[in-house]
Amino acid sequence: MKNFLLLALSLTSYFSHSQTGVIKGKIFDKQSESPLIGATIELLIESPSGVVTDEDGFFAINNVPLGRQSIKVSYIGYESTVISELEITSGKDIILNIGLIESYNTLDEIVITASSRSKSKAINTMAAVSVRQFTTEEVTRYAGGRSDVARLASNFAGVSTADDSRNDIVIRGNSPSGLLWRIEGVPVSSPNHFSTLGTTGSPVSALNPNVLANSDFLTSAFPAEYGNAIGGVFDLSFRKGNKDDYEFMAGVAAFPGAEFVAEGPLLRKNGGSFLVAARYGIAGSLGLAGTSALPNYNDISFNLDFGKFKLGNFSLFGITGNSDIDFLGKDIDDTDLFAAADADAFVTSNFYSFGLKHVLDIGTKSYLKTIVSTSSSAETYKENRYFDFQTPQQNILRYTDTDNSEQRFTISTLFNSKISKKFTVRSGLLFENYALDANLKDREEQPDLDGDGYPDLNVFLNTKGSYSIFQPYAQGQYRLSEKLTLNAGLHGQYFSINEQFVLEPRTALTYAINTKNSVNIGYGLHHQNVAAPLLFLNENVNGILIQTNRDLDLIQSQHFVLGYDLRLADKWRAKAEIYYQAIDKAAVEKSPTSYSSLTEGADFVFSRDKTSLVSNGTGSNQGIEFTLEKFFSKGYHGLLTTSFFDSKYKGSDGIERNSPFNNGYVINVLGGKEFVIGKAQKNIFSINTKFTTAGGRYYTPVDLASSIAAGYQITDNSRAFSEQYDAYLRLDLKFGFKFNSKTKKKSHQFYIDFQNITDNKNIFANQYNRLTQSVNRIDQIGFQPDFGYRFQF
Repeated sequence: MKNFLLLALSLTSYFSHSQTGVIKGKIFDKQSESPLIGATIELLIESPSGVVTDEDGFFAINNVPLGRQSIKVSYIGYESTVISELEITSGKDIILNIGLIESYNTLDEIVITASSRSKSKAINTMAAVSVRQFTTEEVTRYAGGRSDVARLASNFAGVSTADDSRNDIVIRGNSPSGLLWRIEGVPVSSPNHFSTLGTTGSPVSALNPNVLANSDFLTSAFPAEYGNAIGGVFDLSFRKGNKDDYEFMAGVAAFPGAEFVAEGPLLRKNGGSFLVAARYGIAGSLGLAGTSALPNYNDISFNLDFGKFKLGNFSLFGITGNSDIDFLGKDIDDTDLFAAADADAFVTSNFYSFGLKHVLDIGTKSYLKTIVSTSSSAETYKENRYFDFQTPQQNILRYTDTDNSEQRFTISTLFNSKISKKFTVRSGLLFENYALDANLKDREEQPDLDGDGYPDLNVFLNTKGSYSIFQPYAQGQYRLSEKLTLNAGLHGQYFSINEQFVLEPRTALTYAINTKNSVNIGYGLHHQNVAAPLLFLNENVNGILIQTNRDLDLIQSQHFVLGYDLRLADKWRAKAEIYYQAIDKAAVEKSPTSYSSLTEGADFVFSRDKTSLVSNGTGSNQGIEFTLEKFFSKGYHGLLTTSFFDSKYKGSDGIERNSPFNNGYVINVLGGKEFVIGKAQKNIFSINTKFTTAGGRYYTPVDLASSIAAGYQITDNSRAFSEQYDAYLRLDLKFGFKFNSKTKKKSHQFYIDFQNITDNKNIFANQYNRLTQSVNRIDQIGFQPDFGYRFQF
C-alpha cells in the first residue's frame, strides 16, 4: 500500500509537471552586458510567483501554465520591464535574454511594458534611427513568408521584395547589392542557396530560423560599427542552445523542407550548450519551385557555446549549404521563369561561414569581443545551346561557362565600456581579406569573328584577385538628460585596390517628449566598393585582357532621417520616418549613356560589357514611411506598413531616370488571431493573413527589330527604365494548429499557407523569346500552397 501511494504521488507529480512549461534565461545590464545578480522575475498570474537571478544573472521559473503568459523583471536602480504574451508550450522551454537600462537619476522603479517597446528598439543600443528588431516567432507566424528571413523583412516599412521568384531585399530604392549581411558580428557572403557572385538574394534562403536569435534590421544612417554598405544592414545572431535540458524538433514543410534541430547542455559545469539544425529541400519534388526542373538544396547551422572559463567565453558557430539544379530544354515550357527550351543548363552552388568568438569581461562594466571568421561562396553555371533548334542543322555548343569562388577571412574586435549610467563607449576594428577566383566565358551578345557561323565564346572574367578592407570605428552613447540621448561615432574604411581611405561621421539624436511620444533625427555618411563582378571585369585591350574597373572609387552615400514614435495605447505603436539619401561616385561609362552600377544587383548576373567605367554617377532616394502595429495581446496582432518613395539615378549622359527599384509605393497589411481550443484549453488554432500591393518596377523596353536581327534580346537603352510594369498585388491566408501534450514534454504544430489565394497574375518580365521572335509576358508564380508540420520534444 505504501509503495502504491508513492507511485501514485510520483505519477501525479510527473503529469502535473509535464502539463506546464519553463521560462528561463539571463538578465543583464543592456549597456555593459554585465549580469545583474539578484534581479527579480515575477510571473504575472492570478497567484504571482517569482524568482531571483543567480551570480551569473540566470533564472528559471518552472511549472508555468501553458498558453500566453507575462513576466515582470525588476532591479533596484533600473527601469523595470514587462515581457508580455510569451507562448508557453509543453514541447520547448522559453529562453530569454533581457537587458535592463539603468535609471537616469532615480532609484525608484520605472515600469516599461516591453511588449510595445522592446520590438521597436534595437538589440544594438547604439542604433537609434531606421532600425527594426525582428523575432524568429514573426518568421513562422506571418502568412506568405516561407520561413524565409529575407521575405520577413519585406513586411517592414521601406522594404520592397515584389518578386516571388527571388528574396532580394530592396531598401528605400537601393539596389539589393547595397545590403550588408552579418552573422555574429562579421560580414558574410550571400546566405542563400543558388546565389551568384556579387548578389545578396536568391530564390531560396539558407538561413534557418530555428537557430536565429532576435536580431536587428537597419535601413538608414546605421551606427559607426557597420561599414561597406550603402543600402542597409541585416545584423543576425545565433541563439544559444538549452544549457539545462536536451530538446529536439523534427518537421517537414514545403519550402524549408525536411528539418531536424537538436540542442542541449555542453560542458555542463561551465554552463555551455550546443545547437545544431539541418534541412533538406523538397519544394521541387512537390512541384512548387516555379520551374519544371528539380532543385536540390540542403544546409546545416550550428552554435557551440563552451561556457564560461577564466579566460572568457568561447563559442564556435557556422552555417554551410549546398544546392544544384539541372534545366533540360526538353522538359521546359514557355512559362518557366528560369530556362528555355533550346538550352540545357547545369547549376551548382555552395557556401559556408565558420567563426570562433571570444568574449572577455573586463571588470564589471566592460567587455572585449573578438571574432575570427572564414567564409566562402562558389558557383558554377554550364549552358549548352541548341543552334538551329529543331531543324536538320541543329547543333549543340557550349554557350556559357561560369566557375566562380570567393573567400573571406575576417577578424573583428570590439571593446565596449559603460563609463557611467549616462555614457557608454564602443570602439573596434574589422579587417577583411577578400579573394576571388572568377572565370566566365560566354557567347551572349558576341560577334562571329572566327567565321564558324556562331557567336564567339569570349572570356569576360579570368582572374585570381584579392583586396583587403580595414574598418576602424569609435562611437558613444551619451544620455544628455532623462529625455535626450545622443549617439555619435566615426567609421573609417580603407580599400586596398585603389588605396582609398575615407572617414564617415554618424550621429543620431533622440528626444522623448513624454512616455508616449519621441522624435529622432539621424545622419550617416557611408561608402561601399563596387561589386566584384564589375570591379574585376576583363576588357580586351590590343589582345590583352585588362581589368579596367579596378581603380573605381568607393560609392558614397549620405543618409538624412527624421522620425517620430507614438505609443497610441497599450500594445499599440505608430511610427513615421522621412528620409533623403544622396548617392555619389557610382560607376558609369565614359561615353554618354544611361548605364549606372546603381541599376545592378537584382538578377543572377551583372552586366558583362561595362568596362573602363568612371566614378561619376549619382543617384537619390527620398520618401516617407508609416508603421502602425498592434503587438500581440488578447489573442490577436496587426501590422500596417506603408512606404511612398522616389528613386532616381543619372548615368554619364546626365539625364535623371527612374531606377529599376523605383516602385513608388509599397503597402502591407498583416493580421492574425489565436483561438484557445480543447477541453483543457491548452491548444491553439490560429488564422493569419497578409495583403501586399506595390507599384510596378521600371524597365527598359525591348528593341524587337534589333533583337530579331541579332538573335538575342537587345533593349532600347535610349529609353532606359522609361516604362513601368503593372502593380503587384497578393493576398495570403494561413491556418495553424498547436497541440500540447497532456502527459509528456512534447508538442505538435501544423499549418497550411495559401499564398496568392486570388491567383493574381503578377508580371515577372517582358522578355524577348528567340524561338518565337516576339516579346512575351512572363508571369510570376500564381496560387501556391505551403504546408508544414513540426514535432517538438
